[in-house]
Amino acid sequence: MIGSFKIKMREKIGYASGDLASNLIYQTISIYLLFFYTNVFGLSAGQAGVMFLVVRFIDAINDPIIGTLVDKTNTRFGRFRPYLLYGAAPFAVLAFLCFTTPNFSATGKLIYAYVTYVGLSITYTCINVPYGALTSAITDDNQEIVSLTSVRMFFANLGGVIVSYFVPVLSAYFTKSFGLSGGWQITMSILGIAGAFLLLFCFSSTKERVKSVNQDHKIKFSDLFEQFKTNRPLIVLSIFFVLIFGINSINSSIGIYYITYNVGRADLVQWYTVLGSLPAFVCIPLIPKINRKIGKKPLLISSLLITVLGTLSLLVIPTHAVALILVSRVITSIGSLTAGAFMWSLIPETIEYGEYTTGKRLSGLIYAIIGFFFKCGMALGGAVPGIILGNFGYVANKTQTPHALTGILLTATVVPAVLMILALIDITFYNLDDKKYNHIIATLKERAKLNRGENLNL
Repeated sequence: MIGSFKIKMREKIGYASGDLASNLIYQTISIYLLFFYTNVFGLSAGQAGVMFLVVRFIDAINDPIIGTLVDKTNTRFGRFRPYLLYGAAPFAVLAFLCFTTPNFSATGKLIYAYVTYVGLSITYTCINVPYGALTSAITDDNQEIVSLTSVRMFFANLGGVIVSYFVPVLSAYFTKSFGLSGGWQITMSILGIAGAFLLLFCFSSTKERVKSVNQDHKIKFSDLFEQFKTNRPLIVLSIFFVLIFGINSINSSIGIYYITYNVGRADLVQWYTVLGSLPAFVCIPLIPKINRKIGKKPLLISSLLITVLGTLSLLVIPTHAVALILVSRVITSIGSLTAGAFMWSLIPETIEYGEYTTGKRLSGLIYAIIGFFFKCGMALGGAVPGIILGNFGYVANKTQTPHALTGILLTATVVPAVLMILALIDITFYNLDDKKYNHIIATLKERAKLNRGENLNL
C-alpha cells in the first residue's frame, strides 16, 4: 500500500497510450471484422458468427491461465509491464495476418481465419490482462484511479475515432492500387505498427508502486473459484462488462450494415462510426466530477437510460431522416461511452475487495476474469449480428430483401435494448460504495504495517 499519491499527467498519458494501442486493433475487430469476413474475405455470415463464439470459448480456457501466470510473474521490470514490452511485436504481426486474405480454398480460408483470429485473441489477452492490472499497481487512491481511468478511456476513444474514420478512408485509398484485400492488409499493417510503438511507450512511461500486503502467498488456478465465492462486486461487474461490451460491439458491428442497406448511404459509414466515439472527448473528462457529485450507481443507471433512449429511437425515425439518425447515434454514444468508461475504474475496487476477503492480491487473475467477460461481449458483437443476419436472409454485396432489412433493424435496436435492461438490473446488486471501499483500504494499510513489523522482528 502506498496511500495517497498524485500521479503526474505524463505517466497518465503514458499509461493511456497502451489503451490507444489496444483500441487501434480492438475497435477495428469490433467494427469491421465481421464485415471484412463476409464482404471481403468470403465467409458466410453464419460461419463468421460461429467463429466469434468458438474463439470466445477458447478464451474461456486461456484467460484465467494467463491471469494466473501474470500474478506469478516477478521480473526487474515488474509484474505487468514486461508483457507490454514482449507482446508489442506479435500483436502487430497477428493484426496484419488477421486482415490478410490468402489464396486458399474455401476450407483453407476458414481454417486460416480461425488460426489467425485465435492467435490475435491470445496475444491480446497476454497484453490486455497485465495492462489492465497495471492500474492497481500504479496507485490505490480511489480518486486517482478514476482520474487515471478517465485519461485512459479518453485515449481509448481517440483510438475509436481514428479507426472509425481512417480505416474506411485508408482501405478505400489503398484498394485503388492494391485491390480490395490488399487495401485492408496495408491498412492493418499501419495500425499494427503504430500499436506496437504505443505499447513500448506505455511500458517505458509507467511505474509499479502498489505491492501485495503478503506476497508470500502462492497463486493457484483454484483462486479463480475462491474469488467467485467471496467477491460479489467482481461477479456483478463481470456480468456488467459482458452486457456493456455486448451492447457496444453489436452497435458498432451492425451500424455499417444499417447505414449501408437500411439507410442506403454507404458514404456515411465513417461518419456514423466516428459519432460512436467522438462524444467521448466531451463526456469522459466530466466523469470524475459527476462521480463525486452523484455517485457510482446513479452515474451508471442514468448513462444506461440515455443509451436506451438513443437506441430505441431508431425504431421510429424514418430511414430517410439522416440528420435524426445521426443525432440518435450521438445520444446512444453519450450514454454507452460514459458507462463503458466508468466501469473500468471499478475493477481496482474488486481487487482490493478480493485482497480484503482472501488475503491475496490477484490483480492479474481478476483482470483475466474481466477480460474474458468483456471479450464475451465482443463475441456478441460478431456472433449475434452474424447469426441474426444469416437467419433473416442477408446476402453480402446484394440489395437486401425487406425481411433482411428487418433483421438488421432489430439487431440495431431491440437486441441492445434488452441487454441494457439486463445491465440496469445487474448494477443494482453492486454493494461496494465509497464508505465501504475506504474502510477496506484503511484495513489493508493496517495489515501492511503489521506485516512490515513482523518482517522486521524476524
